[in-house]
Amino acid sequence: MASKKIVIIGPESTGKSSLCTLLAAHFNTVCVYEYAREYLLKNGTNYKVQDLYTIAVGQIKLEGEGIDKLRNLDANAPLIIDTNLEVIRVWSEFVFGECDNRILISLAESKYDLYLLCKNDLPWVKDELREYPDNETREKLFHHYKQLAVTSNIPFTIIEGNYDQRLQLAIKAVQEIL
Repeated sequence: MASKKIVIIGPESTGKSSLCTLLAAHFNTVCVYEYAREYLLKNGTNYKVQDLYTIAVGQIKLEGEGIDKLRNLDANAPLIIDTNLEVIRVWSEFVFGECDNRILISLAESKYDLYLLCKNDLPWVKDELREYPDNETREKLFHHYKQLAVTSNIPFTIIEGNYDQRLQLAIKAVQEIL
């Protein structure tokens, strides 16, 4: 049986990275971190729409490395992914009003088993990369992700509440597809 691929999506500052780490620890598996964070910390936050394709390529590479690591660990364990090309697509469309066709093609060729959609009900935490502290924008983004999840034909679970509640909801959702 091939590993299930679980992707954590949602607006910024909704606990995606923390949830990825905690789920990976719970299931004794691999967490694929968000490449965009690494890229922007290295190259700065004055990015252009063209940079998002570079970020997408980096995310795909990290996901492939995660799959390789998982084969050496336990081929039946789930792969936990902190964002994917859907997040880059939403980001691109929201910020620039467009998305590189190469990202869309790669996304169409990707297969995932579950989306964990993080709701924006946690307090926004400032860091050097986050752009949208206002709740109105975060709410718009959440609904954009929810619409995407509903139309993706991929099972999804909304992750909400405090950090412990979020983890428990995510664990339950992952267990249900394993």
